[in-house]
Formats: sequence, structure tokens, C-alpha cells
Amino acid sequence: QVQLVESGGGSVQAGGSLALSCAASGGTFSSYAMGWFRLAPGKEREFVAAISWYGVYADSVKGRFTISRDNAKNTVYLQMNSLKSEDTAIYYCAARARFIASQKAGDYDFWGQGTQVTVSS
Repeated sequence: QVQLVESGGGSVQAGGSLALSCAASGGTFSSYAMGWFRLAPGKEREFVAAISWYGVYADSVKGRFTISRDNAKNTVYLQMNSLKSEDTAIYYCAARARFIASQKAGDYDFWGQGTQVTVSS
């Protein structure tokens, strides 16, 4: 069983930056593909970014967000720059017990509790 704990959410003005972290425990982190998803009020859960050997991104965040991982620290990061009001959501970290990054939420086996990101315009 893998436990995921997100941190780093908060409130920021449009154009600002936030850095999210997701610490994993209870599994072999280096063997998992990791993903970030978000859920905004009134919308469906949306893929943001994922990483195995390399990162993949939703078109809506490409060029603004960067996903990275530190296997020594069992942590995945999401650096978010040039934030927009439409980035406001709860951000969830997910782990997939297969080392292939996926944009499909159903491909992930473990989920964190989420962290709130609020961007004011």
C-alpha cells in the first residue's frame, strides 16, 4: 500500500507561482509512474501532468508547469508558474504501479488527499 501526502498548496495572485510536493511512503517509489490531477468546482477531474522517465503535460499547462521527481526523497513535484484563475482547483497526486505515465485517472492505483490551490485575478 502506498501513501501519498501532498503539500504546498495555497493562495496566489494571477501570474504568480506555487510549488506542490507529494511525498510517498510504503512502496518502491522509483518503480511508480506519478501523476498530478486537479478537480475544480463544477468540473470533472482533469489530468495535469505525469512522469515516468520524462514528463507529459496537459495542453492547458504546457509551458507553465513542470513535473519532476526525486527518487532518493520519494517525492514528486509540480512547479506551477504564470498561474491563472482557471488553475484554481484541488490538486491530487497519484501513483501508478506501472512505470508508464498516463493521462487517465483510472490507470492510477493510489491517490493522495489533495491540496487546494486558489489563484485570484
